Amino acid sequence: MSARSMPTYSPRGLALLRDPLLNKGIAFSEEEREALGLRGFLPAAVMSMQAQVERVLMNLRSLPSELEKYVALNSLHDRNEALFFRVVCDHIDEIQPLIYTPTVGLACQRYGLIFQRPRGLFISANDRGHISEILGNWPYRARLIVVTDGERILGLGDLGANGMGIPVGKLSLYTACAGIHPEQCLPVMLDVGTNNEEFLQDPYYIGLRQKRLTGEAYDEFVDEFIAAARATFPGVLIQFEDFANHSAFRLLHKYRDDACVFNDDIQGTAAVALAGLFSALRVKGGKLSDQTLLFLGAGEAATGIADLVVSAMMAEGTSEAEALRRNWLVDSRGLVVKGRPGLSGHKLRFAHEQAPINDFLTAIKTLKPTAIIGVAAVGGAFTPEVLQTMARLNEQPIVFALSNPTSKSECSAEHAYRHTGGRALFACGSPFDPVKLDGKTFVPRQGNNSYIFPGVGLGVIASGSRLVTAEMFMAAAHTLANSVSEGDLKQGSLYPSLPRIREVSAQIGAAVANVAYQRGLAAGPPPNDLIGFIQSQMYDAHY
Repeated sequence: MSARSMPTYSPRGLALLRDPLLNKGIAFSEEEREALGLRGFLPAAVMSMQAQVERVLMNLRSLPSELEKYVALNSLHDRNEALFFRVVCDHIDEIQPLIYTPTVGLACQRYGLIFQRPRGLFISANDRGHISEILGNWPYRARLIVVTDGERILGLGDLGANGMGIPVGKLSLYTACAGIHPEQCLPVMLDVGTNNEEFLQDPYYIGLRQKRLTGEAYDEFVDEFIAAARATFPGVLIQFEDFANHSAFRLLHKYRDDACVFNDDIQGTAAVALAGLFSALRVKGGKLSDQTLLFLGAGEAATGIADLVVSAMMAEGTSEAEALRRNWLVDSRGLVVKGRPGLSGHKLRFAHEQAPINDFLTAIKTLKPTAIIGVAAVGGAFTPEVLQTMARLNEQPIVFALSNPTSKSECSAEHAYRHTGGRALFACGSPFDPVKLDGKTFVPRQGNNSYIFPGVGLGVIASGSRLVTAEMFMAAAHTLANSVSEGDLKQGSLYPSLPRIREVSAQIGAAVANVAYQRGLAAGPPPNDLIGFIQSQMYDAHY
């Protein structure tokens, strides 16, 4: 941004300094200060962006807790977006856990206490009939919406309107990891109430103080939002985030064939887990279709992963029946088996003929899986005995503890390696430090959806795709797995390092866009240089 390039409609003076998309703080040059009416509003010093980054980090690192660091970063985001994203991009290993998992879970639990400045749109059940007007208040042309109703925030349950921290955090990662311009990003909270009694009694709770809207009234409310969003922002990509199981599957199935939507908890989690499995098989050898997977959990994440794994097994030539038989689910009532009363629709596909088994360890001893995947948010569920049993059954057991935040993780990285004699092929949902064991250092990496959803969104938006398809997530999984180097694998890392995330997202974006062009879903003909085209669409945070 310079005085010469400043659009005629841009604000000046104090209004400019209060616009986070345009503000540069004391990095405005002498010429810009003169041209833009900033004289007197800034101290005399002119500071480079790099000096600003260093100052932010110095202050941030002096803070005593992750929550205070989250608040400080949110405040920076609210006053200077370019500087915020420069800090995130240049120090993503340090900053991502502060703006997303695991810190965002605590931030959502205390959102009423730390709330400072609204970001995005809060649309409440009281706004029925007026959603189009509310969306029309948004001053920018949104191309990407992340929307939640706050009913299942991470593994923490119903946090109501406090769950707004999740769409805000996700969209920060879209920009940092895949270069979606922040002006194109819109976080939305559909506030339909909460059944969380603690929040209903909390004097600082920011949402509607009523029980959740349900049934036909809820469906009509979501319908109105989807229709209004598509009319207000033609071609917009809508990501469903942290809806409860009973809503998530239904809404995805309802809209995905007609609108540009996806559910990251179901599809993004599936793609990142499948990529991790592909990486693990590069280490231990064998085909995916030869593996037996046992899931601790039977909700969105578990069935989403299992569905994509079945498709990948079938792509290797396995029949659907055999692929299904190699994927088993354990829920709160035990192993999901055929004939068990009360099974919901998304579990039925994976209900196999088998005598009932009540606990996870017995299921492992009976089914002898090559991989266990934890997505039930039951902290510590992968006990030493579970891990030791997996190590007795497998030379290199695949152990994915994917629940987050950290308090909900099925096991720590140290436990996974220690109780398998360093033989586990491990991935986690929350970050863990490297583990030293018997003279070797293992570097666990998160199976974090941030490896997948930013690149998928980039490819969909850049190509103008009308839909988001399962084939796109399969392409994303293969691309992510192929980005893992031999050096990564030798140190136990099943995913690439986070500082490579923009490079990886560009590759995933190109793979996703390629599917859109091949299937006739894109807005126009494919460019001659697809990866170059994708990279040219990526926002880079500089003044």
